[in-house]
Amino acid sequence: MTRPWFHVPLGALAVTVSLAGAALAADSFIVVQSTTSTANSGLLDAILPEFTEQSGIEVRVVAVGTGQAIKNATNGDGDVLLVHAKPAEEKFVADGWGVQRFDVMYNDFVLVGPSADPAGVKGGSDIVAALQAVAKSESVFASRGDDSGTHKAELRHWGNADIDVKAASGGWYRETGSGMGATLNAAAGMGAYVLSDRATWISFGNKDGMEILVEGDDKLFNQYGVILVNPEKHPSVKAVEGQTFINWLIGPDGQAAIADFKLDGQQLFFPNAE
Repeated sequence: MTRPWFHVPLGALAVTVSLAGAALAADSFIVVQSTTSTANSGLLDAILPEFTEQSGIEVRVVAVGTGQAIKNATNGDGDVLLVHAKPAEEKFVADGWGVQRFDVMYNDFVLVGPSADPAGVKGGSDIVAALQAVAKSESVFASRGDDSGTHKAELRHWGNADIDVKAASGGWYRETGSGMGATLNAAAGMGAYVLSDRATWISFGNKDGMEILVEGDDKLFNQYGVILVNPEKHPSVKAVEGQTFINWLIGPDGQAAIADFKLDGQQLFFPNAE
């Protein structure tokens, strides 16, 4: 796999970054604004030590919802953005806040709910039909409601189902304003349906009475991307170190580390960098 070339205008100087060529201090560090699923699943804890050992660069992760991560990166509070809402990522780059977006890996979303399944959706593979059934039966649905990548995907599916969840807010549709783990806990407590990324669900401990009910729909595909925050917008961005991390993540070593990460024998993320 060929690593991408990357040029950052720093006055008249163009810096070409590669893992082997960058002379980096042992105490170098970068801040990565990342979605919660990469942290809560254990992926970053598993793969980042390998990168640090190879490069001498420490990676400090801020794990928040994708929407908040993008806001933080827009404000210059980080060097690299690692999230999962491709349209928002592309807008981040188009607006000049990011340099270039790269695919990193994917998994999928699943509809989790109570084993009793009051909406009768168990075993289905059509997320739109399942959400329509949840709405028709007015079964409780727990939404993150936090502008995260998962929340953005959920709202897109409700829109495709032609369901106005704003009108149902506070009734059968309940917004937690919390991360994925907390929302799964709330759903378990309420016997509610909830859309989750598969990695967080697999790593979630409180599964009693809850199970995956709908999966396998192509519309549930969940792509992750990585972007260097634009140093022309924020001169404090560590462009060399940040792009070194990106090159590693989408290169052979990073992609292999992602593929090797498993929990209970299950692969949580599937590398697909070009």
